[in-house]
Amino acid sequence: MPADATQEIRGTVHGSAPAPLSVLDLLTVGAGRTSSDALRTGVEIARLAEARGFHRYWVAEHHAMPGVASTSPAVILAHIAARTDRIRLGSGGVMLPNHAPLVIAEQFGTLEALAPGRVDLGLGRAPGTDGATAAALRRTGRLGGDGDDFPQQLDELIRFLDDDFPQGHPYHQVHAVPGPVQGTSPGGVQSPDRPAVWLLGSSGFSAQLAGTLGLPFAFAHHFAAHNTVPALELYRQSFKPSAALAEPYALVAASALAADEEEEARRQARAYALSMIRLRSGRPGLIPTPEEADSYPYTLAERNFVRSWNSDVIHGTADEVRAGLDDLHKRTGADELMLTTYAHDDAVRLRSYALIADAYGLPASA
Repeated sequence: MPADATQEIRGTVHGSAPAPLSVLDLLTVGAGRTSSDALRTGVEIARLAEARGFHRYWVAEHHAMPGVASTSPAVILAHIAARTDRIRLGSGGVMLPNHAPLVIAEQFGTLEALAPGRVDLGLGRAPGTDGATAAALRRTGRLGGDGDDFPQQLDELIRFLDDDFPQGHPYHQVHAVPGPVQGTSPGGVQSPDRPAVWLLGSSGFSAQLAGTLGLPFAFAHHFAAHNTVPALELYRQSFKPSAALAEPYALVAASALAADEEEEARRQARAYALSMIRLRSGRPGLIPTPEEADSYPYTLAERNFVRSWNSDVIHGTADEVRAGLDDLHKRTGADELMLTTYAHDDAVRLRSYALIADAYGLPASA
């Protein structure tokens, strides 16, 4: 890791925000829209986030979900890198069991070469999809998999990034390029940067592993809110200082949607809740319009799901969202808050980030 690795990880607080703010973008695709629309909006969100002082912009690997266009984080991030200047870019995350560690080291080494000192490599152990798709991705011939070999995969990936397999290891002469081997080659110049590795999780497994390895940890509060506080406590209790971090650094990713009118935020949130009903019942699709969600014939169980799901979505006017985020920070002690906004309409998502930035008095141009 570079000497200033901790500074690369830790963000800067702007305005009256309780912690550095960042963006997690799933590049959602609404009914009547295309992945091209979602990718164009991703660029707009990243530029807005950079201009307003958000610390990082991440995308997350998902597969076989028509309403999510972020199947290929490295490709998307290269596109975003070419259209931004300062904001950190990363994966929230790459699902490591789906890939050979060497391939990820090469992809994110390439991103680091494209955007030096700006790249985060967030890693998860879930498949980011259903079992059959995971089997197709991994070419295992079997469904499922519990991620028990994730620590070994992680160690292999970090060794490729640092080019430090020991003598006698089968991969001692295998080098990830771009990477440190170029600096040790005749006439080579060593790059001072390499991607900052993060662990992502929604339970205690990755929290404890991140703490033991002294890595920054990002928790998926947006879909596992009941586990947030216990996982962060376990991370902090398990933490051991490392070259990357002297002290724990915990990021909490939260679902947040601000609108000019409270009822509009409620309508947008209901539409995404309907998309989650369909996903969890094996019928994934595009994000429905609020009008479709309003007229949908919910069963009692589905109404209860919408109520439960949206209780963890911080939504409403900008002032209401600010209060909700402040409360989340107070309850979790998060070192950074990462906001993910789900809505059918791309303009609604852009407006939400702008309203939240205004509510906290973030700079008009950081």
